[in-house]
Amino acid sequence: MKEQSTTKGFAILSMAGMLVKVLSVLYIPILMKIIGEEGYGLYGASYQIYAFIFVLANSGIPVAISKLISELAAVGNYRDAAKAFKIARFILVILGIVMAMFLMVFALPLAKATHYKGVYLSLINLAPAILFTSIASAYRGYFQGRGNMTPTAVSQVIEQILNTIFTLVFAAYLMRYGVEAGCAGGTMGTSLGALASASFLIMCYGKNNKFKAPEGALQVDNVRLTTRELVRKIIIYGLPITLCVGMTYAGNIVDLWNTKIRLMTGGIDETRATILYGYLTKYQQLLNVPISIISSLSMAILPAISAAVAIKNGKKIKDNINYSLRLCFLIAMPCAVGLSVLSGPVFSMLKFGKGSYIMTWGAIVLVLMSIMQIQTTILQSIGKLFTATFYSILGIAIKICVNYYLISIPEINILGAVAGSILGFIIPITLNHRIIKKSLGVKVSLISHAVRPALASAVMGAVVFFVYSSINYISLFIKFQYISNALSTIISILVGMATYAIALVLVGGIDSRDIQSMPVRVTKLMPKFILRKAFLKRKLL
Repeated sequence: MKEQSTTKGFAILSMAGMLVKVLSVLYIPILMKIIGEEGYGLYGASYQIYAFIFVLANSGIPVAISKLISELAAVGNYRDAAKAFKIARFILVILGIVMAMFLMVFALPLAKATHYKGVYLSLINLAPAILFTSIASAYRGYFQGRGNMTPTAVSQVIEQILNTIFTLVFAAYLMRYGVEAGCAGGTMGTSLGALASASFLIMCYGKNNKFKAPEGALQVDNVRLTTRELVRKIIIYGLPITLCVGMTYAGNIVDLWNTKIRLMTGGIDETRATILYGYLTKYQQLLNVPISIISSLSMAILPAISAAVAIKNGKKIKDNINYSLRLCFLIAMPCAVGLSVLSGPVFSMLKFGKGSYIMTWGAIVLVLMSIMQIQTTILQSIGKLFTATFYSILGIAIKICVNYYLISIPEINILGAVAGSILGFIIPITLNHRIIKKSLGVKVSLISHAVRPALASAVMGAVVFFVYSSINYISLFIKFQYISNALSTIISILVGMATYAIALVLVGGIDSRDIQSMPVRVTKLMPKFILRKAFLKRKLL
């Protein structure tokens, strides 16, 4: 199996991730048409519970597989790399069975505890997905550890396509039995999509389950690890990651648990409170589109940093960390500005209904989530997860307090959850940054990585606002308002992308490494002054 570079792996995963998230956003207006605003609130609530249990079962061990395989392969211990995967796969299957049974048995108590009794049937339907995703996650960790991101990317696309189709079909069919049944039908697509994804990955593994070692590598006298030592490494790597990622997702559970009850405390009736929670879910779904690119970057850099740590290559560790943080800002900042400026038009174009004001004020969360995700990946690679987990817990505690106070204020209501997220991310990010600098002794500056993307994004935001307002005003003669808005929004996005690229070059935010990592077809379309400036900057550095 051919190993891919970090850049190529990131490109493959990001393209697949974007496609998956775009599909997950595009079917929302159709689903809302089927189950209604209140139904979508219930649907979102069921998915938050499922997502939390999902990360507890699937977040740690797959990353441990990727990290362990990349480390062992880096030092030439291919036999133990293969053995480690088989052990971890067995653990994941058992864990998937246990967590799936837990969700099925405790579906009703969980629904009552979160104040959404109507999600009981949805949780039962989501239980099989926990097992299927656990199986799929094991193989994804294997391929990522081998440096081949293609099977993971293809499996994600297959999963989302089938999820989209079956979600809409079963939701429409079961709505005749009521909103709760319709929501439950909408969750059936998740289990069927996960089953198809796992099946595809098993097939890929059957064709690529051999390590192609360099000539003479198997004769190298490596110290073999016992089964007990490998299990211990999997637990040591996987447990802190599970806790850390679990704490990140716990923020959504906090929103689920106390948002509705605090809204009602502020004088909002239960139906309206459920609808407002649905607004928050739509906001989170849109944030997940650009976040998928950052997640792809995280998955691509983890094996690279882990391998560099294993062979004690300090320069490579520093380069990968700075490169990942730089890409994080280059991607997250323009997305956040664009979503904030065009929140209303985007919601209208996607037929999301109401709630765009949450995105206007809360797009900054996208940048904070991205930074923390990259920091978590770095800390995973260097074995500093327990401290980071403690800081995540501290962030969750702050979020709970902010949510509790602000959401019950009628003038703020659901925006209190956004404010809680902002403060809940800022604290861990600050503390994580200190750990990374202290542990590695490398120069890592968040501000220096952020300045140029921030300037280019500000220019882009101003241009996008002007272009949208101008085109929308001119196109008012079009009879259908939806077409006018969609046309203005799409053109504004395209102009914004071009503006950001040009502004980024002018402020020195792109160098030759970025150009060389792009496909040749893309670089041929770029103006020559951009290429000249990028390569000149690299030479000066």
